[in-house]
Amino acid sequence: MNALQELLNVKDFILLDGAMGTMLFEAGLTTGDSPEKWNIKNPETVQEIHRSYLEAGSDLITTNSFGGSRFRLQLHGLDKNVHEINFQAAQNARTVSEEFDRPILIAGSMGPSGELLTPLGTLSSEEASEGFLEQGQALIDGGVDLLLFETFSALEEVEAGILGIREISDIPIAVSMSFDTAGKTMMGISAKQMMEKLSTLEVAAIGANCGANLQDTQAALLEMNSFTGNIPLISRANAGIPQWRGDSLHYDGTPDVMATYALNAYKSGASLIGGCCGTTPKHISLMGKAIESTSVS
Repeated sequence: MNALQELLNVKDFILLDGAMGTMLFEAGLTTGDSPEKWNIKNPETVQEIHRSYLEAGSDLITTNSFGGSRFRLQLHGLDKNVHEINFQAAQNARTVSEEFDRPILIAGSMGPSGELLTPLGTLSSEEASEGFLEQGQALIDGGVDLLLFETFSALEEVEAGILGIREISDIPIAVSMSFDTAGKTMMGISAKQMMEKLSTLEVAAIGANCGANLQDTQAALLEMNSFTGNIPLISRANAGIPQWRGDSLHYDGTPDVMATYALNAYKSGASLIGGCCGTTPKHISLMGKAIESTSVS
């Protein structure tokens, strides 16, 4: 039994964290800078963000490593620092988790490469597997409990990543895709197609995150729930719709709105519930309280 299932055996639901990028921008990250570099450059800031989510009630926090693959880090000239950056990302989360006297899981965040796999693009499945293996190894070395492939659109890329990780480890792997185009991912994948494919790859949890709006993420979750079997479901929508205010993005989903979303996700079958872009500790706190008030009644 993996660590995720062990926690689900004692908790009715697992409260996830919210956005890392949103919080880093509030702390001074500028557009075009690498969020992952802050693991090395400003570890105290990253740790404080993790701490704020744990204080809000999160049972699981995700590392600051969404763009930590060689594919994304090369955009910042950091592709030679994959292990250092991801190892420290895991250590930042692990260090803070040890301050709390309760079970806490650390998920190693792994985002898409940003490239298209052949034949649509130039990245081969083998190259994708190697890149995700490299990042996954560093996160595992740093002490994560599971790996989270999140915000993916292409099943071929997810499969390549999972197969790469399986060359080195049997660590639990969760997968979350983004549904934002007529109930499908950007690459045309439906929730049903996702479930059918990933259920054959022995993943620990499956779900939806990010997306165009709360309704699309909720619709994808409902579709997944009709095919899920006994695989735990993840729901991590953005905090509403992004809106430009001056030179920065703000999301219109208030903590009350996200609390209602979280409750609906729970009632729709999700057992791992949190938020994506725009979601702050204030949102997470109210989301957890809303679900708790229903799950214990």
